[in-house]
Amino acid sequence: MLKRFTVSMEENLLDDFDGFIKAHLYKSRSEALRDLIRGRIIEKEWQEDKDVMGVISLVYDHHQHKLQEKVTELQHDFHSQIISTTHVHMDHHNCLEVIIVRGKAGEVRGLAKSLKAMRGVRNASLSMSSTGKDLH
Repeated sequence: MLKRFTVSMEENLLDDFDGFIKAHLYKSRSEALRDLIRGRIIEKEWQEDKDVMGVISLVYDHHQHKLQEKVTELQHDFHSQIISTTHVHMDHHNCLEVIIVRGKAGEVRGLAKSLKAMRGVRNASLSMSSTGKDLH
């Protein structure tokens, strides 16, 4: 159920907010505000080491000596946090691995940092999300 409330803010802040809305293609101030609030809730869950979900994107050189084995071994160490992985061959040298994860925020961050630190990894990023229970 939607509830309506009033927000007051300085005119220049509202102008900046309207610019943000336009740049991010939101259809309304309400939609943008809901999205910003959800983002802060997710951020808080990650800071408090709650159960979270996320996606780790990893680009690496598959010619790097034993890197694929090390990536797989590390994933086995974190098997409780990994829900799914997808491996894509980008070109002759590069692979993209997408790893969907769920668990305590600290454990998920630890996995992402360990993967990023491996020699031959060209790019690694962690997209943080929520389990969804607090976003309604």
